[in-house]
Amino acid sequence: MRILAAMSGGVDSSVAAARLLRDGHDVVGAYMKNWINEEEIIGDCPWQQDIEDARAVAQHLGIEFRVVNLMDEYRERVVKYLLQGYQDGITPNPDVMCNREMKFGVFLDYAREEGFEAVATGHYVRRRDNKDGSSDILCGVDSAKNQAYFLALMRQDQLLGASFPVGDLVKAELRELARQIGLPNAGKKDSQGICFIGQVKMSDFLRAFVPDKPGPIVNLEGKVLGEHRGLHLYTLGQRRGIGVPSNAYREAYVVVAKKADANELVVAFEGQDTPFLYASRARVEGVSFINGPPDCESILAQPRYRTPAVEAELIIKGGGEAEVVFREPQRALTPGQVCAFYEGEVLLGGAVFTEIDHG
Repeated sequence: MRILAAMSGGVDSSVAAARLLRDGHDVVGAYMKNWINEEEIIGDCPWQQDIEDARAVAQHLGIEFRVVNLMDEYRERVVKYLLQGYQDGITPNPDVMCNREMKFGVFLDYAREEGFEAVATGHYVRRRDNKDGSSDILCGVDSAKNQAYFLALMRQDQLLGASFPVGDLVKAELRELARQIGLPNAGKKDSQGICFIGQVKMSDFLRAFVPDKPGPIVNLEGKVLGEHRGLHLYTLGQRRGIGVPSNAYREAYVVVAKKADANELVVAFEGQDTPFLYASRARVEGVSFINGPPDCESILAQPRYRTPAVEAELIIKGGGEAEVVFREPQRALTPGQVCAFYEGEVLLGGAVFTEIDHG
């Protein structure tokens, strides 16, 4: 099979390309050039070094290497979505959107136009091909690195053109394999920044595009405790960086609401009974299933990355809308964030939170 391997310069995508080559595929490496920090945002955006690292790996493997310029599409499909979301007072998820719109959207379209049958990435997930010709996404075997959540809005036609060569490995095995192969980036640290942008704080990124709009920080009784820089710089459930000190009992404040009409940031001391912090029901929109809807309403729902998928009911309303009812109350369910749906280890799909019912 002729496969275009997305190579970010990191070790995961490098091992993915190496394993495809080992399995006899015709592999070409490509770096997706999506961002070069023209705005000079504070932080580390090492795109040039990433390109050289990816090129060095391709040379070591003896495969062709390309740089695919997708900067215009990235700004239009991901950056604009990100900025609009924060300006609207929600908390968008650029990584999920980047996968759907860029890696398995624009980039996959480019690959198919160039005669490739699939694109490969270093995601820690697995693909299962079914007898009826459809495919499913399974969680990666490394529970600490499993990235199925970030693919929750993928479509079946995108999955049929996707390859995930490292989903059956745990990170330690992958690192060791990279050393055995002699990859020049075997010891490179994992990136933790915004998708394709790098080690840039979200607040610094937002401040380069969205002006500050200061307003009061208030408690549940309406007492003014301080001043915020702009509601778009805070998210529900946030504990750090609020700007209001804890009390004499060292109880820390947490963001429980953002009142756009009054430009107020509402905080409270955290507890199981803190108003607006926990909820069991939420409305979602943009419901998307990778391989058709589940046979029953009982599913596992993951309201954010690094949070376990838990038991819930998914009640389809039609028109791409649904209601998610969690068996146990969940902390800081946030409009704009993605909720991923599972049946066991199978990723069913996902949707975007729109309204949270605090009962």
